[in-house]
Amino acid sequence: MKIGINAWVWQSPFTADSARLITKAAEVGFEAFTVPVEDPSFIDIRSIKSVLANSPMTLYLTGAYGPDRDLTHDDPAVRKNSLNYISELLEICEKLEVKVLAGPAYSAVGKRRHLSDEARKREWDRAVDGLTKASHLAAERGVTLAIEPLNRFETDLVNTCAQVKTLIQDVNHSNIRIHLDTFHMHIEEKNLFDAICLAGEDLVYIDASESDRGTPGQGQVYWSELARALKKIDYKGDCIIESFTPECLTIADAAAIWRPLAPSQDDLAFDGLAFLKALRDSHNLY
Repeated sequence: MKIGINAWVWQSPFTADSARLITKAAEVGFEAFTVPVEDPSFIDIRSIKSVLANSPMTLYLTGAYGPDRDLTHDDPAVRKNSLNYISELLEICEKLEVKVLAGPAYSAVGKRRHLSDEARKREWDRAVDGLTKASHLAAERGVTLAIEPLNRFETDLVNTCAQVKTLIQDVNHSNIRIHLDTFHMHIEEKNLFDAICLAGEDLVYIDASESDRGTPGQGQVYWSELARALKKIDYKGDCIIESFTPECLTIADAAAIWRPLAPSQDDLAFDGLAFLKALRDSHNLY
């Protein structure tokens, strides 16, 4: 199991200049790196490939799902725009030889309302339809979609591992799997160990995020339970530190980051890396 980091810890949006962060991450000992794609036109394939040639590591992509990227929206044009965005992400994945596209692709982040059962079913069915189409596109590119539940303050559709498990079962495609984030799990799951075990072999991506989005190991997440569960299911993926800097206004607003979560973003990254490597070593997660 490799320990990685999401570029959002340091910067947003990811641009051609951001490729230097891959080198920075590699130099301090990270083994995987997630590129968040807020605007596909900002992604410079050549600069990323050039950096990876000197700092090889496993690369992942994740999406950013704003109001106009919503597979459950009432407006078909918005649903089409969301699918087009996912298609662009998959094209980037193929060019960079990325095998997993992570994130809450089913709906816009921050969409939370009281709905009737009928309206909720309608949106669920739209999510299934959109993700089915996205899964076929992913298969054509050799990519797996890893679908992420979010906490109740960020979505009203998929909050728990049980719900995302049902969602991917309804899609029923070999190229759709599960992405879990310990920050969201700390809020929504009754038992972290049980949730990881429920995900089982469908789990392909983990965000190692602290309960306050700060440095892993310095909050209330039950890390030993996470490690025990990953060992039990023989987890084959990696653990990625995901947090955000309050200086990145768009992402900070979406994630409700109103204050610094560590003395510096480097402290958050480097101390989190040391903690997660020690956790991995103590549980023999190789």
